[in-house]
Amino acid sequence: MDQPPTLDADTAWQALQARDARFDGRMFVGVTSTGIYCRPICRVRLPRRANCRFFDSAARAEHAGFRPCLRCRPELAPGLSLMDSSASLAQAAARMIDAAVQAGEAPAMPALAARLGVTDRHLRRIFVAEHGVNPVEYLTTRRLLLAKQLLSDTAQPITQVALASGFASLRRFNAAFVERYRLSPSRLRRNGAESLPAEPSALRIRLGFRPPFDAPALFGFLDRRAMAGVELVRDERYARSLRLRHGRQDLVGWLGVQVDAARCELVVDAAPVLAPALGLLSARLRDAFDLDADPALIDPVLARLPLASRPGLRLPGSLDGFEIAARVILGQQVTVKAARTLAQRLVERFGKPVATPWPEITRLFPSAAAIAAATPEAIGTLGIVRQRVRALQALAVALADGSLRLEHGAEARPVIEQLQALPGIGPWSAQLIAMRTLGWRDAWPSSDVGLWQALGSRDPKHIDALAEGWRPFRSHAVMRLWHELETAA
Repeated sequence: MDQPPTLDADTAWQALQARDARFDGRMFVGVTSTGIYCRPICRVRLPRRANCRFFDSAARAEHAGFRPCLRCRPELAPGLSLMDSSASLAQAAARMIDAAVQAGEAPAMPALAARLGVTDRHLRRIFVAEHGVNPVEYLTTRRLLLAKQLLSDTAQPITQVALASGFASLRRFNAAFVERYRLSPSRLRRNGAESLPAEPSALRIRLGFRPPFDAPALFGFLDRRAMAGVELVRDERYARSLRLRHGRQDLVGWLGVQVDAARCELVVDAAPVLAPALGLLSARLRDAFDLDADPALIDPVLARLPLASRPGLRLPGSLDGFEIAARVILGQQVTVKAARTLAQRLVERFGKPVATPWPEITRLFPSAAAIAAATPEAIGTLGIVRQRVRALQALAVALADGSLRLEHGAEARPVIEQLQALPGIGPWSAQLIAMRTLGWRDAWPSSDVGLWQALGSRDPKHIDALAEGWRPFRSHAVMRLWHELETAA
């Protein structure tokens, strides 16, 4: 149970004493007297310092023999973005494993290594060096934590929980759960039964983040771009329809989101039909609301902007990569309001109806397959010019046939090159698509008119020179400059 050398024990102890949410997801404490590991924000009685072992990941804590706390629930802690890791390849592998678990898939390590362009042996070596456990152990931890969340937050039968978290059989699931957590899945379900309604009208989940969290800026951004029929923003609450591809089926439903600032959590109510994809939904929400961002790294860089400080600014991501990319294309050379109007027309013409608790939300954003199959004439009748119709359909075809993948955390440069190879997609569009769908924190759409206005200059060299001082968080600088411009209008 040796403590990882990369974690400062004195700092970790101070964070635990203060229950400092800024360290949530960055450290976990294992208590030797109980055999349990917790998040630093756990509200149980503070353990003795001598009994504490500190870890920088849940996988390390479990590898050392600790089991997760049932009260603070380590599976809800914020994760780490790619900017946090010096070994980006190992971090990319971890993201791929997470994505596979969330989608209910079983990733093969040789195939994973091939996707990253390295050998299986090399991947295992750098993975252990970065994460302290091998990829299979990491995969087991992620599967069991997802299962624990499904058992705690949904009424799914245990057999379905086992399959949804990637176990090939109920027997193997029960054995792994008991071996790692020292209680059976059915016992965990019984312990939390009082919190589960017999016939839930909504699935409620909570997702942690590190403070501060600039909710007014984020919800304001969403409000100014909200599409009638698909989205609704009201009093810093966001609701929308959505489609999730889980396994071989599309799950269609809705969700409502609000921020619990006191607990540093995003509170989500979702359609019960989405319960089988809870892991995938949680990951998409973490991406869409940038819950894994670390303001302690980002805010000092944004302080260099010629603007008043706004701590905790987030980078709005995506719940649907095609939707965001399509809206970027529709926003070429037009205002935010005009782009929203074109997107709403696309929804009215090609979006399928959906039932939600809100009368204002009645349709889904069209799928890539639907737009790929439409005739250019049908799209053109919506007032979308021919060049953008061509770009929109080329994008839809590439996503529908799998030749292009817009995955959060993917390396930006290859995706940008693929995007710019499509007709009608230039550097401005490619940069914004990478920013919103990949979560790329250093995008810089230098030809953006809004940036010119916010910075008071049309000299590209001058603007690019300024932006050099905002690396590696130029995407956040874009959001901050846009916010200043849009709220001043």
